[in-house]
Amino acid sequence: MENKCLGKLPLYRYLSVTVKTIQLVKEKIILGIDPGTSIMGYGLILVTGNKMKLMNTGIINLSKLANHELKLKRIFERVTHLIEEYHPDEVALEAPFFGKNVQSMLKLGRAQGVAMAAALNRDLPIMEYSPRKIKQAITGNGNSSKEQVAKMLQSLLSMDRLPSYLDATDGLAAAVCHHFQSRTLKGGKSYSGWKSFVSQNPTRTK
Repeated sequence: MENKCLGKLPLYRYLSVTVKTIQLVKEKIILGIDPGTSIMGYGLILVTGNKMKLMNTGIINLSKLANHELKLKRIFERVTHLIEEYHPDEVALEAPFFGKNVQSMLKLGRAQGVAMAAALNRDLPIMEYSPRKIKQAITGNGNSSKEQVAKMLQSLLSMDRLPSYLDATDGLAAAVCHHFQSRTLKGGKSYSGWKSFVSQNPTRTK
């Protein structure tokens, strides 16, 4: 029997063809973190296919806490809170930049480790990127300034205005960098959980 709307194609055949052309668009939320001992920046983006949308960005101010131990406790609590509130699928962190001040680097490494622990505690996959890699991914230049990175993020994410602290855009940059790099799966260190982290970093877990 000929269908007036579909010509000689039976209705069930038409429906079959239509269903096959539907493509499911996957969504995921990425939490980016810029570790710090005075200020820790973070940013969250929603990725739908290849499109990005800003969810939130801000800082964790640690400067008024009395000692380093309290700062580490606050980092763990706040990162855990962000995870509980936004339910990210993946976490990206900026790896510490190795400078000449050993004590500062030790404290920064601890801050990063605590942020990682909060994510791993919820079985979230995490990825580390060097500052240069993040700048390269965002602006195309690994030597870009923080201001240049912030301006590019403002354009990429259609932000009305930039946050007061560049630490916030640094955290956001880690999330955007991860989105760009996830399509090639290159450019950083990936951990899928505690076992993965321990196996790749035996000296950092002793």
